[in-house]
Amino acid sequence: MLQEFYPNEEVTSAYQIDYASLYRQGYKGIIFDIDNTLVPHGAPADERAIALFDQLRALGFQTVLLSNNKEPRVKGFAEQVNSLYLYKAGKPGEKGYKKAMELMGTHKANTLFIGDQLFTDIWGAKRVGIHSILTKPIDPKEEIQIVLKRLLEKPVLYFYHRKA
Repeated sequence: MLQEFYPNEEVTSAYQIDYASLYRQGYKGIIFDIDNTLVPHGAPADERAIALFDQLRALGFQTVLLSNNKEPRVKGFAEQVNSLYLYKAGKPGEKGYKKAMELMGTHKANTLFIGDQLFTDIWGAKRVGIHSILTKPIDPKEEIQIVLKRLLEKPVLYFYHRKA
């Protein structure tokens, strides 16, 4: 039952992933969460995020930012990193993930999802069959509703780590 929330992989940071290797494995599109995956909640794109998206484009990846946030937040970040985006995505619903793949011209077998939350990011990716990578949150200071979700994530992560 808990397996539906398990990521395919877990990493400390989106910035430590070997994207060249993933591209060689056949992945062509990456869907990213923004807040606490790429930057602290509400922060603009920093040099590291901009450099990452430049690197991804150079490798040949298509990218979409998929966020439950409002358009001004998502659009502003997307413009800074030069990426496609979807706002008010309704994660973990399937619609946003499918629309992201449509925008990139990819399908579930060659698309990755990278995010920091099990019950929105990872669960949604798993529901549509996308390879999911869970990152650790960048900033421990989070809104109360996310803090509560993190408490619920702990037992799921406990069993996920036990199976590994």
